[in-house]
Amino acid sequence: MAPSISHSKKRKLQGSPKDAPTKKQRKDVPTLHLGTKDKKGKAKDTEFQVIRSSLVVSVSPVFANHPRSGVEEMLDSMVMRYIPALEGVVLSHDNLTFLDKKATIKADCPFLVCRIQFDATVWRPRVGMKLAGKINLCSPDHISLLVHKTFNVSIPRHHIPTDEWEFEYGAAENDPEFGVAAQDTENKADDEGNGRWIHKVTAKSLGDDNGYLEFTVIGLTVANEMLSLLGSIQPDPFSPLHTPAATRGKSTEASDAENKLVAEELLAGLSAQEDGDESDGSDNDGFQALGKKAGRASAEAARRKVDTEKVGQELKKSRKRKPEKSADSEKTGKKKKSSKR
Repeated sequence: MAPSISHSKKRKLQGSPKDAPTKKQRKDVPTLHLGTKDKKGKAKDTEFQVIRSSLVVSVSPVFANHPRSGVEEMLDSMVMRYIPALEGVVLSHDNLTFLDKKATIKADCPFLVCRIQFDATVWRPRVGMKLAGKINLCSPDHISLLVHKTFNVSIPRHHIPTDEWEFEYGAAENDPEFGVAAQDTENKADDEGNGRWIHKVTAKSLGDDNGYLEFTVIGLTVANEMLSLLGSIQPDPFSPLHTPAATRGKSTEASDAENKLVAEELLAGLSAQEDGDESDGSDNDGFQALGKKAGRASAEAARRKVDTEKVGQELKKSRKRKPEKSADSEKTGKKKKSSKR
């Protein structure tokens, strides 16, 4: 596999321009080639998948005699990192193969350009997938979990059914009898020291006996090549009702402003109507005032319509009268001329 670095064989190693890697291939971005499990559809709904991937790598000249070791070292650096091309976190790699028998050296660059294929075991959770994690922190604002003792999950308060569950504060840390120092196990210290979510009727803690809780994935967050999940335990996790009040206020800010203007106009009209009613000595409620205002508005619209129709009819009549007047003036002119003769 190791190419010779003599100048006589340098041109052969470079190959033809067609075999030369393009600019996109130099970025060391893996290209997905789904395996047989994905094609058959058996592994699409699971969080763990094995993906056959291809990659163009640049091997350092230090590994010129053992390029396989250089490629394996580069693949090891991808483990436990979120790779966008694979859409998941790489857990392991296996079955490394080289697609070409010879590597390529471009111009004066000493790096070996190789095309490889490998099997990548990837953790790929999807939105809508149901997973289970162990509770490691409870607070009035959210619940924190660990999936497979590695990946963080956060369940915010608005995705917890507060009509069934409520937060119970734990004992103070400096309490000698019930504080954190008095607890026997680490789990009890975490649960009771920071508080817990309990059922309103049965007072049972949220989760099973081992502290595991099943949730629905509603969001993925990638930061510093690390993947964390946003979960929900609501029966309808994707309902727009389970959004923070602040975001709902922003989305309805414009409509609230419009409603405010309409309300101000209605209040102004009602106040004017109430003033008129007080002067008349009548005791009418708000609904009657609104009904009267609506009736007046419709009557005003009808009156305007009648006025516009009258104006249109008068214009038509005036247009008809103009040619009649011109004809009469011509007749009178002829009569005057005949009388002069």
